[in-house]
Amino acid sequence: MTGRPDDLVTQSQQGQPRPQRQPRQQSAGPPAVAVAGPPVDYRVTWPRVVRSEWAKLWSLRSTWSILAATLLVTAGLGAVVAGTYQSGDGDGVEPVELTLLGTQFGQILLAVLGVLVTAGEYASGMIRASLTAVPRRLPVLWAKAVVFGGVALAVMFATVFLTFPLAQVFLSGTDMAAGLGDPGVARALCGAAVGIALLGLLCLGLGALLRSVPAAIGAYIGAVLVLPEVVGLLPYDVVDDIVACLPSKAAQALMMVDRGPDMLAPGPALFALCCSVAATLAVAALFLRRRDV
Repeated sequence: MTGRPDDLVTQSQQGQPRPQRQPRQQSAGPPAVAVAGPPVDYRVTWPRVVRSEWAKLWSLRSTWSILAATLLVTAGLGAVVAGTYQSGDGDGVEPVELTLLGTQFGQILLAVLGVLVTAGEYASGMIRASLTAVPRRLPVLWAKAVVFGGVALAVMFATVFLTFPLAQVFLSGTDMAAGLGDPGVARALCGAAVGIALLGLLCLGLGALLRSVPAAIGAYIGAVLVLPEVVGLLPYDVVDDIVACLPSKAAQALMMVDRGPDMLAPGPALFALCCSVAATLAVAALFLRRRDV
């Protein structure tokens, strides 16, 4: 069979399989490199524990309400007492003691808040999360004491230095008129703020020790407020010396311009009160290390 050379070539190509087209290879770009950020530090440090306790304290509605009630009750009662006072009615009462009469209720409110800071976490179960985040445990207790103690001290300083001038507006011209520049007045006001703040810290330790809000509040009322009055009725000189060193009596001595016959001087009273607070916190720390949550 004859034909043109071009036709022969075409027929021969049709009988053969067509070559497959190779896929085009794309040029490989540079490999992706993961950019490493700064390393995250998850260490438990003292400032972080304090910051955590600060956030927990102010996140509670009870903190705001109790602190506001402490200020309002103390200042309001001081103004009412001063507004109804007449010369000669306060036999044996000092001007600072009269104007700060509301601190008797304010210290109870602050004591309740101190109990809630520690025992309240046991009641809600939050303490498990706190101690899981801080396995050493004790920094949690110390941070609570530092945060609450600082807040309580600041609030009480603001309260007493607001209440005293407010009450003196009504006491002007009476035998209870006094000023911040009078001997012993400023020291007594500072002593009142420090004493009540330390009583609040004592209640914080009771809450950590007893781990129950009702039990801690009952222990404060019974052992700190009522027991000294009952024991003081015993007719023994040594009992008077012991009662003067108890927390409530030591705090009362701090707010006196002229101490009574059965009261400690401001220095020994502050030392006795600090020892009571330190002992309570130390026992609470011991139980925190040795007892399960």
